[in-house]
Amino acid sequence: MPNPHAPPPQNPVDIAREAFRRLATRRIAPTPDAYRDIYDEIAGVPKPVAAPVTPANGAAELVLGDFATQLTDTPGELADYGRRLNRAVKGRDWDGYARALSQLVEKHLRRGIPPGVTYGMESNDTKLLRELLSRTLAFALAALLPASPTLSKEAESLGAAVKVAHGEAALQEIATRLKELCFQIELHSGDAGEQQELLLRLFKLLLENVSELLDDDSWMRGQIDAVQELIAGPIDVRALEDATRSLKDVVYKQGQLKHTLSDVKSTVKNMMMTFIERLGSVAASTGDYHDKLGGFSDRIRHAGDITELNAVLDEVLSETKQAQAEALASRDRMLAAHREVQEAESKIKDLEAQLRQMSELVREDQLTGTLNRRGLDDVFERESARADRRNTPLCVALLDLDNFKRLNDTYGHLAGDNALRHLAKVVKATLRSIDVIARFGGEEFMIMLPETPVEAAVQTMVRLQRELTKHFFLHENEKVLITFSAGVALRLPNEDQASLTARVDRAMYQAKQTGKNRVVVAQ
Repeated sequence: MPNPHAPPPQNPVDIAREAFRRLATRRIAPTPDAYRDIYDEIAGVPKPVAAPVTPANGAAELVLGDFATQLTDTPGELADYGRRLNRAVKGRDWDGYARALSQLVEKHLRRGIPPGVTYGMESNDTKLLRELLSRTLAFALAALLPASPTLSKEAESLGAAVKVAHGEAALQEIATRLKELCFQIELHSGDAGEQQELLLRLFKLLLENVSELLDDDSWMRGQIDAVQELIAGPIDVRALEDATRSLKDVVYKQGQLKHTLSDVKSTVKNMMMTFIERLGSVAASTGDYHDKLGGFSDRIRHAGDITELNAVLDEVLSETKQAQAEALASRDRMLAAHREVQEAESKIKDLEAQLRQMSELVREDQLTGTLNRRGLDDVFERESARADRRNTPLCVALLDLDNFKRLNDTYGHLAGDNALRHLAKVVKATLRSIDVIARFGGEEFMIMLPETPVEAAVQTMVRLQRELTKHFFLHENEKVLITFSAGVALRLPNEDQASLTARVDRAMYQAKQTGKNRVVVAQ
């Protein structure tokens, strides 16, 4: 046993050996800090007196440490400053902390914060709300103010400011500007609404007055009814564009028919004039004949012998034959003119019927009520231009009824027509209001899906297939399951209609070849 009253060892090796012995005797864990304390005790090294930490100093240390920890969670160079500040706090190196903090202020605060850099203080929800507000102002709201460039520009500016704003002062400034923008929009929309209401009232009044002046079978009545139906319901840009294109098409075709109709009416007028002239010539010829008969009567009364009477009689017979021939010729000419007038009247009625029909059917497929190829061309031109202008996706789908020939052979062509109508009805009930369906030919239909990525377009076609299984096609109270195969294609930037149609047609053919009732994405 070592003597407890022996003088402490002076050799570092002996001090270390004694330190380990005392750790074991006192049952103290041999940690570095415990070993250092025992070593200093044996060597007679006095313990350093720690500076008293007041509650205020302790709170400040906690705040500085928390600030440094939050900085380490930020991206880029700010995280490096956070780690430097953390090391300074742990070592209580307040001079180093002050230097690092001074460099941070000089580099990132006085020179301006780079756009998009946050300090790790925002939650994910706050970031998402900031992004949504920015996009709402810069894109959605600005796009709704085309009639007011000043307000549209302010909305875009506010959207950009929201994206990079930090601090209460910046957000307060944005709130003030946003409040003013909302006030100006309210004033602007009120004025625009009143103007629109007045214009619609004047337009309705004009249409009603024009409609009262028309005959029931007027070729313009179909156009007026279409416009009245349009302005009676909610008005949107797409409906106005469709109505404008339809009316342009009607006006063009009706202009051609009206020109033909005008020619026919002019022909009838000329024939009637000719008819009147011929009646006049008949009357004149008949008058001359009667005058000659009066002269013959005087000559017969004063005739002296039979020879003179025979001469007069021969002249009477000759004039009578000539008058009879002219009368027969005039009759034939008048009968021919009458037939020409009847034929012209019949042609006029046919042309007027075509005009009335054209006012009602412009771009629709008569069997299914969907757009026809001409209507599809117009819609593609409009939607492709909008997609290029807004940089939004545009998808098309080409679907073909499976086993359509077998359905026709089994149930008849009338059932086939009804199946096409049933398909068009289900598609229209399932699609969005901005989607468009057109009959592409036979049993093929093309669906245009604006502002739709290809994945969503595929899901839409699958949903249509499920709807067809829920809503059976009934033929003479017999349920007939109809399915379709479809190809889906995303329009490439500036891709024309022919190229897009070719790609989606190949995808649809592939769906047919791989088992039918499928959806294939075009390459």
